Amino acid sequence: MIEISHLSKQYISPSREEIRALDDVSVHIQKGDIFGIIGMSGAGKSTLLRCIGLLEPPSQGKILIDGADVTSLKGKKLIQLRRSIGIIFQGYNLLMQRTVAGNVAFPMELTGVPKAQREARVRELLELVGLSDRARMYPSQLSGGQKQRVAIARALANHSKVLLCDEPTSALDSLTTQSILGLLRDINERLGVTIVVITHEIGVVRAICNRVAVIDSSRFVEEGPAQQVLEHPQNRVTRMLLGIKEEL
Repeated sequence: MIEISHLSKQYISPSREEIRALDDVSVHIQKGDIFGIIGMSGAGKSTLLRCIGLLEPPSQGKILIDGADVTSLKGKKLIQLRRSIGIIFQGYNLLMQRTVAGNVAFPMELTGVPKAQREARVRELLELVGLSDRARMYPSQLSGGQKQRVAIARALANHSKVLLCDEPTSALDSLTTQSILGLLRDINERLGVTIVVITHEIGVVRAICNRVAVIDSSRFVEEGPAQQVLEHPQNRVTRMLLGIKEEL
């Protein structure tokens, strides 16, 4: 579903210094995967997600999504592909002046979906995320977990093939975290949506990911089946994330 080949991303600082946020990153993410990308703060996780989500262009390399080279697309073709990618942000990014139903409907309004079709899709998605009884409420009336459920429903509004999750549980308590992770697993199984989860929490990878890549200093240092990587970590950073102390 997602093929990343030799991806790099550089920024120029105000002092004209080159900052390399991603350095020759390559990975294949299969259709139906729940793929975790884990690393410490500043390792390059969010930059990678923004490149996959077409929010930022890479400096070098290619990204193929469902066979299409997104780094070469422009205009209507790029807009159409963006609609197949849902993004869930750490801070929810809900429209505070809109109801729950209005937030979920918003992406469909932008793409010109007829009103009757929008309303039916909103009902379907709110039932999926367990918020049918919250449709007329506003984000300020919701808990953190409920806000994240609205964000998940909104990300699926245009029948997304790929769901990108940027630290989706970092602002939630442990019980709510388990609930949201269970919802993501259910969506993956029921809808066949490929999910990429950016996180710094090993528990998130352990709970739902079938594959994982560890990123450090802008590069992948370890990648493979989640159980194998967690049980037999090969890299120092992976062992550190797992809380394994290095022998002196």
